[in-house]
Amino acid sequence: MTDSGAAYGGAGFLSRAFDRRAAGAAARVRVSGFTAQPAPKAVGEAARGRQLLAGNFLFAGTLIEARGQSPWDITPPDAAFAAALHGFGWLDDLAAVGSPEARKTAQRWTGDWLARFGAGRGPGWTPALTGRRQIRWITHAIALMNGVDSETGSALIAGMGRQAGFLSRRWSAAPADLPRFEALVGYVHSATALSGFERHLDPALRALARDCEGRIDASGGIASRSPEALLEIFALLTWTAAILAETGRPQDPALTAAIARIAPTLRSLRHGDGSLARFHGGGRGRPGLLDHALRQSMLRPATATGAAMGFRRLTGDRVELIVDAAPPPTGRDATEAHASTLAFEMTSGRDPLIVSCGPGRHLGPDWQTAARATPSHSTLVLAGYSSARIGRRAQGELSEGPGRVEARAETAGAASALHLSHDGWRETHGLTHMRHLSLETDGRLLAGEDGLAALDDRDRDRLDRVLARVPGSSLDFAIRFHLHPDVEPRLDMGGQAVSLMLTSGELWVFRAQGGEPAKLALAPSVYLDSRHLSPRATKQIVLSARLTGYGSAVRWSLARPVDPPRRRGRTSRAPRLL
Repeated sequence: MTDSGAAYGGAGFLSRAFDRRAAGAAARVRVSGFTAQPAPKAVGEAARGRQLLAGNFLFAGTLIEARGQSPWDITPPDAAFAAALHGFGWLDDLAAVGSPEARKTAQRWTGDWLARFGAGRGPGWTPALTGRRQIRWITHAIALMNGVDSETGSALIAGMGRQAGFLSRRWSAAPADLPRFEALVGYVHSATALSGFERHLDPALRALARDCEGRIDASGGIASRSPEALLEIFALLTWTAAILAETGRPQDPALTAAIARIAPTLRSLRHGDGSLARFHGGGRGRPGLLDHALRQSMLRPATATGAAMGFRRLTGDRVELIVDAAPPPTGRDATEAHASTLAFEMTSGRDPLIVSCGPGRHLGPDWQTAARATPSHSTLVLAGYSSARIGRRAQGELSEGPGRVEARAETAGAASALHLSHDGWRETHGLTHMRHLSLETDGRLLAGEDGLAALDDRDRDRLDRVLARVPGSSLDFAIRFHLHPDVEPRLDMGGQAVSLMLTSGELWVFRAQGGEPAKLALAPSVYLDSRHLSPRATKQIVLSARLTGYGSAVRWSLARPVDPPRRRGRTSRAPRLL
């Protein structure tokens, strides 16, 4: 699951240690064994499993060398690391190794956890983490109990009973969206697999159905608008459908309807290289998870038409753009939201080209705040102002952001186009950002135009007041295009163009074209990914200009002048199973 610790108590996770009502709520439910032993549903990574066996614990972007210690002897450096440990997602990675050593290690670490925290006291006793842990214990039960003595096996079953009781009492305390679904799916798994807990299946499914109907909207999206969080929820729901089928239970209509709504939305949010668009706190997604979940869903391949969770898509042959074309989340759903309105990401085949900097939560609050700001996205930035304001803390809500975002798609000749605008700077500066993107159907040319304008007398009055306080009576703005670290950029044509070489050998050329004069430059940037211990250095193309009068615009293009080379032994199109 996602490594974020924010949903499980944020910075206070370690100081509070556990839900204060956990000990009472975790009173053991007497279960005698298993009515079913479902197979693991999650996709583990053998490389990460071998890393764990070597004593290297890499969680939430932090590496700790255990030097023979149990993971429970380690003092977690932050809430996200603790959540990853106590959620037991690492069981999937040890299972992927598949060796006797990996199995015995999983048994030993699980037994250590039971001895220290199994009574319902200590870190990890939140509804979401308990649900996540229970899913792993139940689906890996065969491996965890293989060859152990009766006392150890009884302790594990008793621990599952205690967690089942906790979930039956405390699932509703989990925050909405992903944490709530983790708690509820753990509750359903308990009711389908544990003997003596079967009577809880109907209330667990009713609760899950309410969240499926209330938190998954008609277009298959969630309020946080995080593609990665949506993927994690989708995987949980497909696992639930699978365990119901395996145990001969009827499918719940609300569950199957939610799965059917989400699947085309996720397909629309996937790039050509198989990764998800990285917006609103979400990363690329765990490798293989989307394809695995789509296979389990048994749904016919389809992508969303029009907006998918507020994102728009342009495609031309092998080239794909995903654009954030809706207002950012607000309120409780905005604690990880980004000021990324009208930003886009772009891939050519399986090669990422234009990206966002990505989520920075694993690097600490300063990085997280910087990653949420508009300059960390591939869009226009006005005089250093984000299009939405971020609270003082890293988990602060967005405020004063775009209230109105317009997106209109059209097909003109041999191109598909998006006409976009947002009013995120209208109240502060009287300005509206307008963006036009046009992609040729053969994928050779992306033409763009970005502009700022004061649209009416009220806007012009406000802009006049702002300019009266600014030296030179002008405002700077920049259009940023963050490049993936694998892209090799080079200034060409006397600084009038940037050549971009992809790992496939494909060449793209970026130019600014006509309109108001703009300065073209290459500047440092970073690529943030929780699978890396530190930011990856990369570059960004920056078009700098000044607002003149009541409106200015800059036109630019990104062109592929020749057909890309074919890679020997493989096609240049990213493989898709579904």
